[in-house]
Amino acid sequence: MPPPDAHAWPRHAQKRNSAVNDTGLMRPLEGLRVLDFSTLLPGPMATLVLAEAGAEVIKIERPGRGDEMRSYVPKFGDDSVNFALLNRGKRSLAIDLKQANVVETLRPLIESADIVVEQFRPGVMDRLGLGYEALGAINPKIIYCAITGYGQHGPAANVAAHDLNYVAESGMLGLTSGSDGSPVLPPALIADIAGGTYPALVNILLALRQRDRTGKGCKLDIAMADNLFTFMYWAIGNGQVGNWPAPGGELVTGGTPRYQIYRTGDGKFLAAAPLEQKFWENFIEAIGAPRALLDDSGAPDAVKAKLQEIIGSQPAQHWRSVLEGKDVCCTIVASVQEAMQNPHFQSRGLFSRELADGDAKIVALPVPVSEQFRSPENSDGYPALGEANREFGIGNS
Repeated sequence: MPPPDAHAWPRHAQKRNSAVNDTGLMRPLEGLRVLDFSTLLPGPMATLVLAEAGAEVIKIERPGRGDEMRSYVPKFGDDSVNFALLNRGKRSLAIDLKQANVVETLRPLIESADIVVEQFRPGVMDRLGLGYEALGAINPKIIYCAITGYGQHGPAANVAAHDLNYVAESGMLGLTSGSDGSPVLPPALIADIAGGTYPALVNILLALRQRDRTGKGCKLDIAMADNLFTFMYWAIGNGQVGNWPAPGGELVTGGTPRYQIYRTGDGKFLAAAPLEQKFWENFIEAIGAPRALLDDSGAPDAVKAKLQEIIGSQPAQHWRSVLEGKDVCCTIVASVQEAMQNPHFQSRGLFSRELADGDAKIVALPVPVSEQFRSPENSDGYPALGEANREFGIGNS
């Protein structure tokens, strides 16, 4: 029996895609179909944002096990909470991409797709018959986004690596410095998200705009390592016209007392960033520091030491009270739990959307999509492995 017409919207999407937001308009990406072959983080987060803006995302997974991230811990329902957060509002299609007739099996979906996202090493999708040339021959309008560590070509294109490796090799990690002078592990997956997810989204939207004008799709080569250099604009500029930056010794990497983390008397930390002179003067006055410290140009290390002595003499709550309402660009370092309970973020509705698994509900992952472009429905689930196979008439073997 041939598969049903893949151009028809799935039943669950009909209700969601007909919803209008607060402006009375449909979401901007409604009517677009995304085939998501990616796993783990960069691609799935990119397609999550597309889904939140109205696109129908069909996640293509291997039978039996699915996306590797399903097996992570802790769990939320049957799968990991990481998988659940990143795949909210998507569909799942389980199919063996190595089977001989996979292209013909997926042909109706390929013909109806607007966007393909994949995250394999260069050449893998070509060997499966699912590369851009093959899919573009079936659907010339398709926008094919390939996310890799080092890009589709170059000496390192097939080198195995993770986020930390990209951050290290781009020079970004070398700009950090701990108390012993060694680089500090980043607290976020910078290359995956800032180098992979966001550039993929930017270029997908640019490609859609271009397709509006030309009627043709294209292939996008998103290299996570490449895209880290944008964040080091200042280091690249300084190095080319002055001196190459030293680890932990520059304006925003620890070289000045005006951009520092100071330990408070109760073991917490004050993030102080009074860079501009007006903020610096306000800061020195507010904490009761000697006015001689206003001139920090000659002996920055001595100024840092004196400020640490002052800040370390009182607990965090004292400094929170002292600095509240002052123009000083200073904050007490919060935990993630404290940040999620912050009245400001709560008032912004940042955590108002829910991720559901039956009766169990947690806060959905906030994504950078304006509320005017999102559904008024605040609660949604994540897909069970292969839950859309029957609807699309596709076996999972």
